[in-house]
Amino acid sequence: MKTILKTTNLCKSFKNQKAVDNVSLSIHENSIYGLLGPNGAGKSTILKMIVGILKPTSGKIQIDDHDWCRNDLRNIGALIEMPPLYENLTAYENLKVRTLALGLPDTRILEVLDIVNLTDTGRKKAKQFSLGMKQRLGIALALLPNPKILILDEPTNGLDPIGIQELREFIRSLPSKDITVILSSHILSEVEQIADEIGIIANGTLGYENQIDSSANLEDIFMNVVMKTERRNMK
Repeated sequence: MKTILKTTNLCKSFKNQKAVDNVSLSIHENSIYGLLGPNGAGKSTILKMIVGILKPTSGKIQIDDHDWCRNDLRNIGALIEMPPLYENLTAYENLKVRTLALGLPDTRILEVLDIVNLTDTGRKKAKQFSLGMKQRLGIALALLPNPKILILDEPTNGLDPIGIQELREFIRSLPSKDITVILSSHILSEVEQIADEIGIIANGTLGYENQIDSSANLEDIFMNVVMKTERRNMK
């Protein structure tokens, strides 16, 4: 399998605190990679470095076998934290604003609305959307430039069981459309159901990386990684 994204000894410090410590990830093309870890483990910081919001303190990020550069952002879509929506605009109008900024044709709006199953929202304003619909519209915004990589940070936060199920099925469909998905979560069961590969982050370090193995107890692996890093930090 081809590696589409790789980090090598990636570090990020804020003042005297190391939020990410020598993390080396390997993410394969057209797969779903689950980045697992407790809240505050460093997952969002890693994703923000990949999308250029934060600059690494040291280490490197490679996309398609070359060092990360700003041009790579054309091939990366991201939904980190809450979707950046205009509440008084419809789904179509929200996407229209972004297509104008990106210089994309209006036909792309209809394509992504279809992908996220929001074609029937009509004149309904974004402020009237359910949380699940807002998440899907946020993903539609991220998909507009037809990225190779889609990054989702805790995408099921606040969703009801139906919204989670719909989002899960949608994410599972993306690799067949030549989109590699990287999603972060602290919910083990969600990642186990959706991901092909996982990395477990605790206290800023990568403690485990492997393909999903149905015979392995992910909860035991997760707890062992967390406890191991905590013991190391106490020394």
